[in-house]
Formats: sequence, structure tokens, C-alpha cells
Amino acid sequence: MIQFLLNRELRSEQTLDPNTTVLQYLREHRGKTGTKEGCASGDCGACTVVVGELVGDKLRYRTLNSCLTFVSALHGKQLIVVEDLKDKGQLHSVQQAMVDCHGSQCGFCTPGFVMSLFALQKNAVSEYDPAQTHEALAGNLCRCTGYRPILEAAEQACDGQQPDQFDAREAETIAQLKAIEPHQTAELNNGDKRCLSPLTVADLAEIYSANPDARLLAGGTDLALEVTQFHRELPAMIYVGHIAEMKKVEVTDSHIELGAATPLTDCYEALANEYPDFGELLHRFASLQIRNQGTLGGNIGNASPIGDSPPLLIALGAQVLLRKGERSRTLPLQDYFIDYKVTAREQGEFIEKILVPRARPDQIFRAYKVSKRLDDDISAVCAAFYLRVANGQITEARVAFGGMAAIPKRAAACEAALVSEPFTIETAERACEALANDFTPLSDFRASREYRLLVAQNLLRKCFLEQHAPTTETRVTSYA
Repeated sequence: MIQFLLNRELRSEQTLDPNTTVLQYLREHRGKTGTKEGCASGDCGACTVVVGELVGDKLRYRTLNSCLTFVSALHGKQLIVVEDLKDKGQLHSVQQAMVDCHGSQCGFCTPGFVMSLFALQKNAVSEYDPAQTHEALAGNLCRCTGYRPILEAAEQACDGQQPDQFDAREAETIAQLKAIEPHQTAELNNGDKRCLSPLTVADLAEIYSANPDARLLAGGTDLALEVTQFHRELPAMIYVGHIAEMKKVEVTDSHIELGAATPLTDCYEALANEYPDFGELLHRFASLQIRNQGTLGGNIGNASPIGDSPPLLIALGAQVLLRKGERSRTLPLQDYFIDYKVTAREQGEFIEKILVPRARPDQIFRAYKVSKRLDDDISAVCAAFYLRVANGQITEARVAFGGMAAIPKRAAACEAALVSEPFTIETAERACEALANDFTPLSDFRASREYRLLVAQNLLRKCFLEQHAPTTETRVTSYA
């Protein structure tokens, strides 16, 4: 059985189909139709809801896409939807701001925008921050109103923050959540499909060994598409989002250790502090709703050739800690990917954590993402360059790309053209020529093979130019 709060109402579910998304649950089981279905793939934001959960003794609010979230992920949390904002006949201040600023036209996208604004207001440090607002709304698509009045509504809501019913009931909500805090493995089981939710790595290892055909569920931002887009049934799932050991971020003298079930939002600070380019890429990794839910382990585990994090992690020499039963092993990430959607992970084995080496004073690390849109888009090419330079000579080079092959992959010929050579533009040109021997990219609707190869070469040139002319602005920034 799982338990959660639907605003203030305690809900207990035991026989619900575990393939049910939060969006389906709201609309079909609870009659709450304010939350809309647009794309059913996490791209439009019309289905945005807010989840409140305990972090220590404090309440944290985050947006997520309800179309990609299975109900099992709500266990021990609070779900807030657009119908919950109005109180005693009065619109919530974010709703009133949308009215005052004429931020809604057809209204289909409006509930999602309202919920993103609600979370933005709750998480705002002080007054209106344009950059924070753009990030909060990047995952919400408006087709008719236009964004200017919505941004004006955000400014009004954040600058004129007023205590609301959620603030007044915060202590009560915290007490309710503590009362339903998970203490043992939970299960949803409707007879022919089930989802187990263990609380420890040891429990996960035991359950997965006994059920090796079960699908591991973390954020679900990729797995849920099998249900919503391909209309498949997932008979057995194991949800890892309640395992505290797999949601830790620890920085040691040698590594950043990231639990595989850590949401990307929680990975940001440690990675951005050590590698600013990694932080810049995470700003453009899907939307805030997806980053709040999707995990670093999931981005690696689904073995997509266009996943954004693997090229960067490979270039940095990251490793994955794999666990099967009581046995653990550490594997360089570059050896994890074997072929398209094929990995070195054995049956019943799972990623427990990712180990990223700490930065060195003599290194250069640059990462670039090329896509048709700046925000919330899939890469055509993702590139990462790790160079160590001593006395003007390149002593080590790790160059990795996504979108150029069936797997995220190092560019061996390019690296060989760089190592033991002077750190010059001329060396970069020879390495660009060598890139043609590393990859034979495919053409698809995102880019042609010729475009991909040229872009990959130009990104290497860009890396060198940024080092030789650091005052030259070569980056597109999110906020002008």
C-alpha cells in the first residue's frame, strides 16, 4: 500500500494499476480535470503539478510533469494541483496575477503555468529574478497568449508575495507527512501488475535479484514513455526513489559521489561548483520539471546515444558503481556502453552511484550542446573536451561526443592527434581532421551526417579559441 496527501486529504492506494500516471489518476480517478494532457511526453508543461516533500524537518515544493510520473512516486509526499490553490473563494496570488496581467487566452496551458508560478513563488529567494523565472517556465509551452504577459504575472506574483493557506498550514502538513513517512517496502498490486518500493540498497539488491525482469523506475521520465507513447504495459517495476542511500551527493578528496537515484536538480550544485560547464549544460537539460524528477543514473542507464550527461562524464573519467546481490564492481563509464541500447550491466545488476573525479588545477574542461532550441530540447550533438596542458604541451586528452554514434563515445583518433602536441590552433585543426576517422554519424530529422561532423569539428575549434582568446564571447547565454 502507498499513502500520500492530495492537498490535505490522505489517500491510500493498494490495488491501483501501477502503470497509472498521476495525470490519469487525477483526471480519471479523482475527477480533477484542471490538470491538462498536452503531449504526454513531458514537453509542453500543461500537466504540471507540484509535489511537497520533507527534507529533514522542512517542506520543499517542486514541479513535475504528471504525465510522466507514476502514482507510486507519490508515496509519503503531498500532491498539489491547480484546484487546490483557490481558498475561501479567493484566487491564489499567482492566479490573480495571471488575471491582472492578461496571461491567459485559450486557457489550455494556463493550469501548468499557474503551478510553475506557484512553485517559483514558494522557492523564490527574495524579489523577482528574471533568470530564475525563465528557468522555472522553460518547460511550459504557450501557443497563443505569448510569454510577455506571463512573465509580467511572474513579476507581480514574486514581488508581491503574500502568505497563503499553504504557509498557514505548513506545520500541519509537516506533521501529516511525518505520520505517513515510509518505513518498509511498499507495493502497488492490481493482480497482474505490481510495483515494489524498497527503502535500502540491500533491499533493492535482494528484490531485484528475485525479480530480474522487473523494470527499474527512478524519475520515470524515459520509462513512462513506454506507457504513454507506445501503449505498452509494464507488468513489474521496482521504484528506487525512496532509497536515501541512492539519493546522496557526497564530495570526497578525490571524487564527487552521486547516488544513481539523485534528481538532476540535486546534482547541480556539486557538479557546477567543480565543473562550471557541467552546470551550464544542466541548465539546458530538458526542463525544470524533468530535472526535478529525472536522475543521473537514469540518464546513464537508458543508454541513449543522445543523452546529455554521458559524454561529459566519459570525458571526465567517471565511473559507475554496479551492484548485484551482495556483489559490487566499479566500471569506467566509457566501458558501460557497448552498442545501441546495450550495456555491460548484467541481469539483476543496477547502478548504485556515479563517481566523478574532482577537478585538477592543470586541466581544461569544456562542454557544448547544439540543439534547435536553447531550452528543453534534445541534442543534435553534445561534446565534451578534457585536456591537461603542461609547459604549452597537451599531456592528456579525453574527447567524447553524444549524437555522433550508436553510443556516447570517445574520439580516439582525435585524442591521439592532440596528445604530446603543442597547445595551438594548428594542433586543433589536425585533430579536427582526425575526427572524421572517429565517427560516421547518421542523418535524421535533427541533423544530417555532414552537419554533425562539421559541428563536432567546430566545437573542438571553439574549445581552443576560448582558451586562446578568453575575452572573445563565443557562447549563447540563456538570458540577455
